[in-house]
Amino acid sequence: MIAGCASNPRATSQNYPQNQVWAGRISLQVASEPVQSFSASFELKGRAEQGELTLISPLGSILGVLRWAPGQAVLDSGNQKIQRFASVDELMERTTGAAVPLSALFAWLKGDNASAEGWSADLSRQPEGRIAARRVLPAPEADLRVVLDQ
Repeated sequence: MIAGCASNPRATSQNYPQNQVWAGRISLQVASEPVQSFSASFELKGRAEQGELTLISPLGSILGVLRWAPGQAVLDSGNQKIQRFASVDELMERTTGAAVPLSALFAWLKGDNASAEGWSADLSRQPEGRIAARRVLPAPEADLRVVLDQ
């Protein structure tokens, strides 16, 4: 019974000591047929070139861990289910339904309005820990929302 209330501990940034760690909630809606919606708590470590994104369910269980480095991208879904991808863009698209521009996402989290092809970001509430971005091209359209823990 006690184990049912246990939660997975948050990972530390020991593998990425020179980089910031972000945590909060992320949602992505893709206007495909049918519409795809994805929402989870997250912890993001590293940088666009090498990092780790842990996705966490509302009950605190880990949905998956995405890891990337030059020349490799891996999704660990638990239970020894590991998928390898040719690029981090392919990994993000297969996991979330849209190729989220990781380089731009890291910049947006820092408050830098980086450009990403087809995406426009609204950073007006970034000081409050809120980021919104929209992809118009290529189709289908996608809406990304990030709310950081304060």
